Amino acid sequence: MDCTVLHTKGPAETKRIGARLGRLLEAGDVLLLQGELGSGKTVLAQGIGEGLKVIEPVKSSSFVLMNEYHGRLTFYHADLYRLSGAAEVAGLALEETAAPGVLAVEWPERAWEELPPEHLLVRIEEEGAKGRQLTLVPRGKRYEALLGAMTGGAPRA
Repeated sequence: MDCTVLHTKGPAETKRIGARLGRLLEAGDVLLLQGELGSGKTVLAQGIGEGLKVIEPVKSSSFVLMNEYHGRLTFYHADLYRLSGAAEVAGLALEETAAPGVLAVEWPERAWEELPPEHLLVRIEEEGAKGRQLTLVPRGKRYEALLGAMTGGAPRA
């Protein structure tokens, strides 16, 4: 499975990548955002919100499992950090709830088996104090096409 690796120098650049991705998203798209605390998952989600023309500020809500924002498409932003396993995630019915919009899930590793098998996985790793490495892994034809559109057909790793 091919992936694309992008490097950013700071939060503003990470947000711009999110906005570029957000402009290309369609109803039913699923993004899984994986990274350590403070790696930039919410910054990327904020950019996605901008690309979707969301008016409200996209925020990291430690005690809210899923926020809903309205723009060109409804943006469902789920944070699974506080959940302990797949059973709790199954009860959220994330894929069904978010089907008419776009779903971004932070901390997907809490319940891989309850998340859609076709998605775009974005792994975020720190590079120095502010830099980030974003590894985009498409799972399914839709996400391969999305990644191709986002990168302009650039060669993949």
